[in-house]
Amino acid sequence: MPIQLQNPERFVIYVSDMQRSTAFYRDTLGLPLKFTSPGWTEFSNTGTILALHKHMSNEQHPPQAAAGQATLVFVVDDIQGTCETLKGEGVHFSLEPQKQASGLTLAVLQDPDGFGITLQQRPA
Repeated sequence: MPIQLQNPERFVIYVSDMQRSTAFYRDTLGLPLKFTSPGWTEFSNTGTILALHKHMSNEQHPPQAAAGQATLVFVVDDIQGTCETLKGEGVHFSLEPQKQASGLTLAVLQDPDGFGITLQQRPA
């Protein structure tokens, strides 16, 4: 019997500095802040919740990389304009906007901890 998922709408990103990451997602990317605390912050974006979780580490237990990788994707209407605005905010892009064979245009930026975020513009 398949698992019945009820509204799978939360995406969690582990961060090293909650204040820095909260400012990036709220002020630079413009996500609506739902609430913040030292260990957990949530943004609400059209039904999906993006949560930041403070990555706990110390000298005895250094942080370890996750086994899998993921990316967060935001669909935008004007990828060139969005990228120029974010560059003006000091955001680093590892992939400048590039049109794909599928017709999508993609760009990839990093959050303060190096987490990849994809911007996508769909063909008209």
